[in-house]
Amino acid sequence: MLRLFRLSSAFYSSSIFPHRFSSFPIKMSELTHPTIQDGWFSEKSGMWPGQAMSLKVNQIIHHEKSKYQDVLVFESSDYGTVLVLDNVIQCTERDEFSYQEMITHLAMNSHPNPEKVLVIGGGDGGVLREVVKHASVKEATLCDIDEAVIRVSKKYLPGMAIGFQHPNAHTHVGDGFEFLKNRQNEFDVIITDSSDPEGPAESLFQKPYFELLKSALREGGVITTQAENQWLHLDMIAELKKSCKEVFPVAEYAYTTIPTYPSGQIGFMVCSKDATRNVREPLRTWTAEEEQKLCRYYNQDIHRASFVLPNFARQKLGN
Repeated sequence: MLRLFRLSSAFYSSSIFPHRFSSFPIKMSELTHPTIQDGWFSEKSGMWPGQAMSLKVNQIIHHEKSKYQDVLVFESSDYGTVLVLDNVIQCTERDEFSYQEMITHLAMNSHPNPEKVLVIGGGDGGVLREVVKHASVKEATLCDIDEAVIRVSKKYLPGMAIGFQHPNAHTHVGDGFEFLKNRQNEFDVIITDSSDPEGPAESLFQKPYFELLKSALREGGVITTQAENQWLHLDMIAELKKSCKEVFPVAEYAYTTIPTYPSGQIGFMVCSKDATRNVREPLRTWTAEEEQKLCRYYNQDIHRASFVLPNFARQKLGN
């Protein structure tokens, strides 16, 4: 059973369960952005051709061009504050928890005693928030290449960025690939919370990156990494799993539901250095009461069910 890090009641009430939706009048700010027309944001990308995701916008809160990407924050009518990078939704206050909890706890609960954890990407702080819920964690390091994402998230997404305030949390601004080059047998769990494999995140989906991850892990170490959508990117996922299997003895694909991601799903590769580890089964568990207190999406049953794939994906991925 997991030992819990006792967080204040304010952490749960204001950070994990924000209730800020539909509290703004329909009033556009003076800021403009090409993805927002007639009061609606539309996400269009060649990675999901023939479809688009649209959200009604109350006001644009922030826009800047960082060194690496376009950073946009707006307040939606029904999904709270929304962070968009290079015109693609990264998180919304209403549904971010399903992604953050799953990419984190699938890995954390597949390790017997995670003490030292690394998060690559995840500058919004959501994964870090989930990592420090585990009392076993003595050190949690976040490495993100773009300081703008960290800065903007701290200001506009405090319910996610609260993880940065934990005394065991440390932040490094820099390239995750470079950060890993000099790390050997250092971490129990590494979580790669990357954007899609374009631009600065492209290298995080390739075999050399997974080799660095394996080297940086201690014996029995576990990783999770964002692994796209089975409805849209099955060939890409198959190649990703092939690369992971060439590096790790255990590599499994899981997924979660999230309405504002393309096709309402996002997947993860969960890998372990321990050939005997069954990542489909949680190695550590919370009680039902603890699950209700700590998580809005993740539980033991969801952990197991997330690896159960429909036939078309199972045939392609060999799950």
